[in-house]
Amino acid sequence: MSAIKGKKCTLITRRLILWVVLTNIMLLLYCLTNPSQVKMRGSQQDTCPLSMKEVLKKNVSSPSHSMSEVCSPKVNIMFMKTHKTASSTILNILFRFGEKFKLTFAFPDGRNDFSYPSPFLCSQVKDYRPGDCFNIVCNHMRFDHQEVAKLLPPDAVYITILRDPVDLFESSFNYYHRAVPLTWRINGENKLVEFLNNPQTFYSPEAFNSFYLKNLLFFDFGFDNNLEGDDPRVMRDIHKLSKRFNLVLVAEYFDESLILLKDTLCWTMEDILYFKLNARRSSSVSRLTPELRAKALQWNGADWRLYQHFNNTFWARVEAYGRKRIKQEVEELGRRNAEMEAICIQHGGAVEAQNIHNSRFLPWQPVGESSILGYNVKENIDPKFREICEKMLTPEIQYLSELGVSLWLTRLWGWFKDAVFSF
Repeated sequence: MSAIKGKKCTLITRRLILWVVLTNIMLLLYCLTNPSQVKMRGSQQDTCPLSMKEVLKKNVSSPSHSMSEVCSPKVNIMFMKTHKTASSTILNILFRFGEKFKLTFAFPDGRNDFSYPSPFLCSQVKDYRPGDCFNIVCNHMRFDHQEVAKLLPPDAVYITILRDPVDLFESSFNYYHRAVPLTWRINGENKLVEFLNNPQTFYSPEAFNSFYLKNLLFFDFGFDNNLEGDDPRVMRDIHKLSKRFNLVLVAEYFDESLILLKDTLCWTMEDILYFKLNARRSSSVSRLTPELRAKALQWNGADWRLYQHFNNTFWARVEAYGRKRIKQEVEELGRRNAEMEAICIQHGGAVEAQNIHNSRFLPWQPVGESSILGYNVKENIDPKFREICEKMLTPEIQYLSELGVSLWLTRLWGWFKDAVFSF
């Protein structure tokens, strides 16, 4: 018995040593691939010129709206992709629209994000040269409006999406905790519960990847995620965002959000059809008691103030649009999505990762588990629907590759995490 325990201890020790060594190698690679942090703010030569505004629109053919409508499709878009907010589904919609109209994307180089969690810099864009203009910026970043604005024409529409901070925190903790060393020493069956009962014991602002554990939305927007909810700087920062973003979507009202998005961008219903991507299996979701939810809200107080503010502005937009009108369009969107589901998806729904037949449709999985669901495409699809079905079901990493983005560092990290936790 002692020999068996000794072998088990040796195996665990070896795995831990391998994990530490390889993690440090990966961190070094990430540091080496981060561009210089020197910022040249305010110079005219590194800003997208006003004259490019009309040039970028020429790729878009006439919209399928009636002649009586006065708006035309918006093609210059900044989507601030926040974590764990259904943003991957929005990303797929943007990829399809941009590809359809041959728009230009500002993409990262070597990975699927803009050197996150470092603050965004124009130099993180693949092949960027000062003065370059793009139609769409939409990959994960830590937001810096002054830098982003250099890439887009002045008429660009700024959009983002938020989620209830408790549900976001639960999702982020369960998805990322193996990549956050602070959580490794938490004992018990449910690490999330242990953390919420005494968060200060397991948290340090300076620790590696600690931002995943507190006010993640605030961090994504480039603010101090360690501010408490009643700090006056929180509302100051929220008002800054109010001036930057034209539309803030709400994940809990996803279909209503898409109808407002369609209206804001003057798109068609066809442009916003979707399948839910990156969903977790229900057994991986922690069910929090009202007491624990209250603790999570307090711990993520800045995100809660952010969410409350933009939830109010969201419903003001709904009222202005018309509740009856938006209800009718949500029903139409649901009907159209159901039609596409019947056409595209084998067995009519999402499946576990191990049951996905084609790796093209296998979503990225968190460290140490396979909890993210994906889809199988029907084998005998009408040829006229095959391309759109495949695009709607393609996860972010694979879609980026198909759009020509080099993801060598992301793929290296994927190999590393799967190799370390598969033996």
